[in-house]
Amino acid sequence: MRFRSPLTWACCALLACLSVGVTHAQAKFKLKGLYGVKPATAGNAAANAATASTPSLPLFTYDLTSSRDHQHYSGVIVGRNAFKGGGAVDVSTYIVPLIIKTHLVATGINKNGILSTAGGTTVFNSTIADPNIGSTNNVPVKLVQQSPFVQAANINFGGTMVGRTQYLDAFQRASFWNVINRDIYHVKLNPVRTLAAVTIDVPTSKGLSIPPALFGGNGSLGIIDINFFDAYLDNVVLPKLVAQGVNPGTFPIFLLHNVVESFGTSPRDLNFCCVLGYHGTNGSPVQTYSPSDFETTGLFGGGVADTSVLSHEIGEWANDPFGTNPTPLWGHTGQVPNCQGNLEVGDPLSGTLAPPIKMPNGFTYHFQELAFFSWFYGAPSIGVNGWFSDNATFLQDAGPPCQ
Repeated sequence: MRFRSPLTWACCALLACLSVGVTHAQAKFKLKGLYGVKPATAGNAAANAATASTPSLPLFTYDLTSSRDHQHYSGVIVGRNAFKGGGAVDVSTYIVPLIIKTHLVATGINKNGILSTAGGTTVFNSTIADPNIGSTNNVPVKLVQQSPFVQAANINFGGTMVGRTQYLDAFQRASFWNVINRDIYHVKLNPVRTLAAVTIDVPTSKGLSIPPALFGGNGSLGIIDINFFDAYLDNVVLPKLVAQGVNPGTFPIFLLHNVVESFGTSPRDLNFCCVLGYHGTNGSPVQTYSPSDFETTGLFGGGVADTSVLSHEIGEWANDPFGTNPTPLWGHTGQVPNCQGNLEVGDPLSGTLAPPIKMPNGFTYHFQELAFFSWFYGAPSIGVNGWFSDNATFLQDAGPPCQ
């Protein structure tokens, strides 16, 4: 699957959300934290995902009439059919740490948001210690391994215990709380294996680093061209991972550390930055995957921290694995300034955090609040507590179709 043109993709994937002021001696500019989806090709993505000899994700198909516009909708979600009580599924998951090398360093910014640069190599490595996290237990990939995405935690929403389980499973259970058999319904990432780190040496024109001296922040921020990056994952990295067990029935997560993507013609133009994470598809049968940033620079404000990007992307992957699930139009919320019509559970609340979870390793993990299934398709809510999102920001559905 190829990206649409970056600007069209950005608009359709609803990429505007977080913004924080960053000050330079000569100029002020705002960095925006963005999220996206690269949809599967047209046609029946669920059918394309499997052949008689190829593993596939465990999926169920839903069909309903929305109370928001009284139209019929259908799509596919990872798991067993929640509307029939469901069951337990495990999705084999791979964490693939990335080491990113860039060869330009930003030296300034003009009033139009264009960075000036000089030569210089910066290495962003998700497998080594980051002193900005703390003096101990400060390696991003290890923190992800110890996180509620992999390990069980006691998770409740609004005082309702949804289970001692992983965070994705907790969200899925909460979203379908009033239709599932709570004794058996689960969607877990299991087993979760960590593969050897993959190094990507970014061509000079396709990436750069912003040093902390320029905008402040806790360390350098890497920016790489999303078209180069995604093509490299599709054509170089994913084919090599097949020998290690990655296939269309598994979910590879590409872990970045303080590296984001630009969707413009040049990473120097901050008007087209920054994509913090996305979930994508490649090939036929369809391979799903997600690159996500473990963010510690602080440049994107309080709504983005450590694993909040992972929570956005993993939640969206589970609910819209091929990026093709239609909904009535919604918008003017989260990162969506206009209207869109897909089941992307993170986009309506981008920049809004759910309560953090402190794990036995002593680290406090941050998660983005996510919208429930019922928010998109309409009341009454089938979610926990009668809510429409997992921290009660949404207590009503998305309302009449967006205009």
